[in-house]
Parts: sequence; C-alpha cells; structure tokens
Amino acid sequence: MSSPASELAQRLAREAEAVCRHYLSNGRRQGNYWLVGDARNTPGRSLFVRLSGPESCKGAAGNWVDAALGEHGDLLDIIREACRLDDFRDVVIEARRFLSLPQTTPGSVHSRIQAITPIGSPESARRLFAMSRSIEATIVERYFRHRGITALHETANLRFHPRCYCRPDNRSTLQIWPAMIAAVTDLNGKLTGAHRTWLDPSGHDKAPIETPRRAMGSLLGHGVRFGVARDVIAAGEGIETVLSLRCVMPDMPMMAALSSAHLAAILFPASLHRLYILRDNDTAGDNASAILVERATAAGIEAIILSPAFDDFNDDLRRLGVDDLQAAIRGQIAPEDVARFMRFSA
Repeated sequence: MSSPASELAQRLAREAEAVCRHYLSNGRRQGNYWLVGDARNTPGRSLFVRLSGPESCKGAAGNWVDAALGEHGDLLDIIREACRLDDFRDVVIEARRFLSLPQTTPGSVHSRIQAITPIGSPESARRLFAMSRSIEATIVERYFRHRGITALHETANLRFHPRCYCRPDNRSTLQIWPAMIAAVTDLNGKLTGAHRTWLDPSGHDKAPIETPRRAMGSLLGHGVRFGVARDVIAAGEGIETVLSLRCVMPDMPMMAALSSAHLAAILFPASLHRLYILRDNDTAGDNASAILVERATAAGIEAIILSPAFDDFNDDLRRLGVDDLQAAIRGQIAPEDVARFMRFSA
C-alpha cells in the first residue's frame, strides 16, 4: 500500500504539465518532456520532466532528471526546490494548495521524508564519480604537481571531470569548470559522497570562484581514503594536506575528512591502534584535534598530533621541500613507524 506522500506525488504527476508551467515557468514543453535549467527554475535545458507515463517504475510521469548535475526526483522535489522550502511539511502544504486539496496534519506524511532523493544525495555523488575519469595526464595531476605533490599512488578515488557544473550561489547561473572529483567512502569502502574541487584550466590553481570546493552526499564519519587502514592511519582535513604527507610517508594509510568539523567526527576502524592527526595551524584545526584526541583516547586508541611549521602540510612541503619535511615528521611519529612507513636514503 502506498504512503499518503506517494499518493500526493502521483496526484501531482497526473497534472505534470500544469505543475511544470506553474513552478518551472522558465522552461517549455518539448514532446513528452518539460525542459528547464534546473529544479530551481533557472532558464536552460539541463533538467527534463516526463509529462506522461505510468504512475510508478521507470518512465513514470512526473519523474525528472538533471543531466548537468546527475540528480533526479519527483514533482514534490520540484516544489521543494522551486519554492526554496527546507521543511517537508511546507512542501506538503504547498502541494495540497496547488491541487486544491484540504490541508491535513503533517504527521501522516512523515514517511515521505526518507523517501525523497535529496539534491546532492549519495546516489547523485555515485553518478558524478562514474561520469569522471582517471586523473592521469589531466589538469588535476598538473594541479597537484604545481603544489609540490608527486606521490599519487593509490589515488583511484580521485577523478577528473572536464566540464563540471558549478553554481557559486543561489543567485548565480550555472558555470562550467574542470574539476577534481574525490570519492568519499565509509569504513567498508562504500561510496557515500563526492567532493568537487573546481580548477582553473591552467591547472595552476583552483577556479576563480568564491567557493571552489563543495561536497555532496553523506560525509559525516567518512572521508577520502588513500591506502587501506588497519592498525595505523593518519587523518587530516584537506586532500592536498594528506597527499603532502604521503610524499614523505608513502606507505602510511591516510584519509582526508574535508573539513575540521568532519575531521573531529571520523569513524575509527575496529582494528585501529594508533591515529595520527594532521593538524592545520589555525583555531579550527586546534579544536578538531582536541576533540579527536579525546574520542580516540576514550576508544583505547593512541592519538598523536602532527603539527606543521606553517599553515598546513602542503604549505610546509612547498616551502621546506620533501627532505626537510620528512626530517620534521620523523621526529613527531612513533619510532616503530619510521621504518614501517617512511622511505628515505641512508
């Protein structure tokens, strides 16, 4: 038996063209589809809504796909995005108002909240990663080398997308930039999200936009992983920070949590005995490190903070060079891990 929210979505689907004309007024009909820029009614042709078809399954009326962003959903999602509604109860109220239905209590549609495929969902992240390709001989590789990062082994979770869509803010139109796409995975290696870093076409820096980095999907507790963690792992905020340390400790498993808040919340492998925390040299880095030390200690895991001389370890790598950075790190890690994870000439 379908839920009240599914029934509401089906009612909207029976009036799909009317819904599109009202909420996606910047689009137009073409055959059996309504074409528009995106779910927020931006002019364009990237998003297409099926106007007729069965009530459920593949090809159902009211289903839509955004070819640019790799997102999909139903007409309840369109109302949510077009009206900028954060609370699903408000989506239901608006949908029932459009259909001239009496308003009901929001509790009856609570189950619908979990059924919505949100913008930026793990499924969207998986599609984006699948559409990307290896970073070898691309501007992603050039970007890393420009930052002094040459240790790019075990980086299959980093990919290159030559034309990745970006909207700097809700008022801006879509832009297209090349991007590094990083797979965010859980402890079992399942992809839960993706991280985009838009790049300047020269490969010398990030794209000249206000927010050149953005994540999608489920990040909490997870990260971008390099190597397989067992008893020892190093964790830091940024991908560049982590890969900089991989240049001097190439055999140590590492992960990038992508922000200080997410670093503080990473999940620990069951077999973990020692955690190295790659601290960024700022207040947020200090706070994240302190929280992570407390969590690791409570779990019976030895926690060791590795501190950069400058802002972060990529800054150290570029200013000190590999040899001096390796010497500085060698004095901070456990003696048994020097021989195990470092490679250096006698």
